[in-house]
Amino acid sequence: MPGSYGRDLDLNLLRVFAVVAEVGSVTEAARRLYLTQPAVSAALRRLTAAVGAPLFVRSGRGVMLTSRGERLRAGVQPHLQPLIDAALTAPSFDPATSERVLRLGLADAAEVWLLPPLLRVLAAEAPGMRVVAVPVQFRTVGAALAAGLDAAITVADELPTTIRRERLISGGFTCLFDPRHVRLRKLDERAYFAHEHIIVSYNGDLRGVIEDSLGKTRNIRCSVSSFANLGALLDGTAMLATIPSLVAAQILTVRPHLRTKPLPFKFPRGHSELLWPAASDDDPPCQFARRQIKQIARTLAAK
Repeated sequence: MPGSYGRDLDLNLLRVFAVVAEVGSVTEAARRLYLTQPAVSAALRRLTAAVGAPLFVRSGRGVMLTSRGERLRAGVQPHLQPLIDAALTAPSFDPATSERVLRLGLADAAEVWLLPPLLRVLAAEAPGMRVVAVPVQFRTVGAALAAGLDAAITVADELPTTIRRERLISGGFTCLFDPRHVRLRKLDERAYFAHEHIIVSYNGDLRGVIEDSLGKTRNIRCSVSSFANLGALLDGTAMLATIPSLVAAQILTVRPHLRTKPLPFKFPRGHSELLWPAASDDDPPCQFARRQIKQIARTLAAK
């Protein structure tokens, strides 16, 4: 191929050649190709110069192939139409038969509210599709997407322009506790900070969302790295957990005896974004997955 480029072989010339060879007329080939007759003639001259031998001779009002032209047509015909089809035919995608493996980066909270309903949707509509979920957070999501993730659901700061982003879902925070061990008829700010807390810290320290946002320090008994087992850790203790309301709702489906209370102070709502590489904008399986993810988020937001 590098040698062909060195000889100025524009592969578009082969398409012009094939049409002229098929119809035996420069004028008719120009009409079919939506080109002018001089443009077709110029293309044939360029191809002849690249090949180094005449490809056509005049025959009446048309042209006919030389022996070199016949050999070229025999070599071009089996390949030209598949190349055109590959360029112009839209890819087909059927969720019911797809075996695509989706690689999703999920923030810890997103894994709780998104993954169960997404797996149910795939089981019903795309039973052959599988999901590989990996943990991401705002510090790592950019590199993870660049390394091959199909999409990610998390919060993010600045990202390169090669990453698409769309606000997916927002929600407040709530205080989750076990009423068998904590009496919270009224949760005011003083009582809140006096209680022991269990927090989720991605830094592996004793700072959570309250410390980072308000600059106030809670009485923290335990710090864990994820929401996955928070309900089990909270169950049977006198600790409080300040977590996204969406996560609390999922925990309550498994542990309905736990309870929630509104925070006794104003606290900003959190949000998650759907992030994906711009290169997968038109990838049908990724488009399908993004539609399902957005529908799940809309359904949760409507509750």
